Amino acid sequence: MSGNTFGRLFCVTSFGESHGPAIGGVVDGCPPGLALDARDIQADLDRRRPGASRHVSPRRESDAVEILSGVFEGKTTGAPIGFLIRNQDQRSGDYAGLADVFRPGHADYAYTRKYGFRDHRGGGRASARETAVRVAAGAIARKWLRERFGVTIFGWIAQIGPIRIPFSDEGAIAENPFFVPDARAVARIETYIDELREAGDSAGARLCVIARGVPAGWGNPVYDRLDACIAYAMMGVNAVKGVEIGAGFSCAGQKGSEHGDEMTPEGFLSNHAGGTLGGISTGQEIRVSLAVKPTPSIRLPRRSVDSTGRPVVVETRGRHDPCVGIRAVPVAEAMLALTLIDHALRHRAQCADVCCSSPGIS
Repeated sequence: MSGNTFGRLFCVTSFGESHGPAIGGVVDGCPPGLALDARDIQADLDRRRPGASRHVSPRRESDAVEILSGVFEGKTTGAPIGFLIRNQDQRSGDYAGLADVFRPGHADYAYTRKYGFRDHRGGGRASARETAVRVAAGAIARKWLRERFGVTIFGWIAQIGPIRIPFSDEGAIAENPFFVPDARAVARIETYIDELREAGDSAGARLCVIARGVPAGWGNPVYDRLDACIAYAMMGVNAVKGVEIGAGFSCAGQKGSEHGDEMTPEGFLSNHAGGTLGGISTGQEIRVSLAVKPTPSIRLPRRSVDSTGRPVVVETRGRHDPCVGIRAVPVAEAMLALTLIDHALRHRAQCADVCCSSPGIS
């Protein structure tokens, strides 16, 4: 199976299945000298892990990370960083009845058509369990970005099902299990999630992620545009069905006099471009928005077919998120960090000696 490595200079390769003994990854290309231990990674994993609240999957995983290589005396050596996250709470028996059935909305059918068979236990490689590896690798990337350039990255939920959440308090994001920037919305969301769980249904979500402090000049024209690489990274996250940079699809209804971000000596007057122009960062905030589909594993009867093509009715049991978008916030943050560090290293390789003589803006 190909397609398990992300990045060019900062490369992340993941391995493992949802119900195997462990998942893990290898980070190759991390600059040497970065102070790193498991605690730097664990904090982000704890934000993503299942069982963290009653509103997400009740699967009980500590997601404790073990660093196996690439770190000596508390610092990265430049060698590949290998890490492992052991699976501790598999219930493979929950999926026994799905071995010959294709679940609607899942990768079951596509995997079978491609590989001739599939690991039906929790979805195997298609499971969102794999995203823990991305979060672990992303934690390494975001620490280097923060210490080297002062880049900070954070995400939040802007919508769950029909509930739109205004961005009223950035400080509230870390204070509730939904990553929402408005404490007043929490009670309404709790009620909605409880209703979904009781009904055996699920809901989609829209989440946003921002990177602050990104220097101007990262990215490349044409095929390796920074915004294109960000969109590629985000579309590779499980359940993501849409990506917007800056104004995104709303720019279709704007005029040029509205969309173009005017500049003054004091700075840009708006950020409809989302922090990139011509595929290169402008020094503004990188702004990304993602649409995440409803969790396809639901208890409600759904029509499908089995491996012989016969019609069946599928009712998915087991432990699933009523809204998988909630736990996708740390994953989106990680993928943005991984994209930015890769472009930071590419920029350093080609343009580290470039001295820009044109005036900048603050």
